[in-house]
Amino acid sequence: MSSGDGSADGPPEVDDDGIADLFDELEELAEIVDSESEREQVREAMRAAVEAQDADPAVFGRVVWGFDREDFAEAVLGSLLFGIPMAVEGGTRDAGLHIAGHPLYFLGTLATAVGLVFGILYVADFQDVRVARRFFGLVPRRLAVVTLTAFGTAVALLTAWGMVTWSTDPGLVWESLCICSVAFVPMAIGGALGDILPGS
Repeated sequence: MSSGDGSADGPPEVDDDGIADLFDELEELAEIVDSESEREQVREAMRAAVEAQDADPAVFGRVVWGFDREDFAEAVLGSLLFGIPMAVEGGTRDAGLHIAGHPLYFLGTLATAVGLVFGILYVADFQDVRVARRFFGLVPRRLAVVTLTAFGTAVALLTAWGMVTWSTDPGLVWESLCICSVAFVPMAIGGALGDILPGS
């Protein structure tokens, strides 16, 4: 019979709050260690915690850390699931042409999409998403890759299905870019959800 401390039957089980607390402590440790080799050891411990957590079949309430090919594939799939209806809907083109006549709307559309992705990943608390790497020391890699993946998928899908055309005419290029930005908003949402909901 187990004594309750896990010594007889292997290591004690750690609940989701325990994993989150462990990550908090490891992140604090990474800030105070003296050398890059010590920081890398802390990162290895964080990777090991994620791998141990992956053995648990639970989907929600897990720590999500790092970004790999599997996350990229999930972001593409989520983008496509939300984007295919946009690629066959005439309203996408109409909205894009409207935006093309109002450049500030274009910027607002892009900012809205990025803000929604940020909110899904880091604010809505679907998962405990941690920042493993930053581009230029500021932009979380997951945020950048998910948004760029969604935008690239929007451009590829709408181009392949004839919703947009790219030519040497700057006006047509601008219209195509605006149409892609309209599809980008739901595709960014789909990419963010596809990335984190499987809990990988």
